[in-house]
Amino acid sequence: MPRLTVVGSINLDLVVQAGRLPLPGETVSGAHFSRVPGGKGANQAVAAARLGADVTLVGCVGRDSIADEALAGLRGAGVHEHLATRDAPTGIALITVDAAGETTIVVAPGANAELRPEDLALRETEAVLCQQEIPAETVARAAELVPRFFLNAAPARDGAPLAELTVVNRLELDALGNRRGLVCLTLGAEGAVLLEDGREVARAEPPAVEAVDGTAAGDAFTACLVVSLLQGRPHDESLRRACAAGALAASRFGAQTSLPTAEEVDSFL
Repeated sequence: MPRLTVVGSINLDLVVQAGRLPLPGETVSGAHFSRVPGGKGANQAVAAARLGADVTLVGCVGRDSIADEALAGLRGAGVHEHLATRDAPTGIALITVDAAGETTIVVAPGANAELRPEDLALRETEAVLCQQEIPAETVARAAELVPRFFLNAAPARDGAPLAELTVVNRLELDALGNRRGLVCLTLGAEGAVLLEDGREVARAEPPAVEAVDGTAAGDAFTACLVVSLLQGRPHDESLRRACAAGALAASRFGAQTSLPTAEEVDSFL
């Protein structure tokens, strides 16, 4: 069982499902509202745990009633917690989902923006996975503390630290520029490409599914790719499994509610 520490964001997702996304200045009625645990860090921690890893999440929440609700998915998945608390509100994401599974997301990071380098507890950790919904200096410090560092460079910003594996979409790759090491470029419905020092070493396409909600599909993909590599699987097999995990998540509603288990991924393939 791989041991993985995820350093990242914790949110409560406020989700509205509507027939279509509103145009600027337009009101769309008849929607359905849900509250779902989310945040890229928490999503990837839950996904990695369901995929067979022993996972600890390092994150930051507020001293408010939202925190317990945001942490419910982590606790249900058996993720260990190392949490800082601040007077800032727990992070919130406002998400709109249309009938085709397309989303718009606006995030108020709250306490996530106050996760500091001194909050990191990584002494006995061999592998860390970070995203960029937390301060850049905290991500950089995490990269310095462990022998194996994995980065999902989302949302895009300059100056991301080097990593054993960097997962990006086209926009995020443009923000990073030339990148040494292993880089996974996600291409949405077209799948993903794995590059090593700029040379393609694997390519995979996702199995066909009916899209319901794409909110955490990228998180399922990233977690599955990292866990598969930590398990010692070859690049091409790891990428195929990651594409399957992302497709399964996109075929289900919600963030953490959509994340598949290892058995579901392998059965799907």
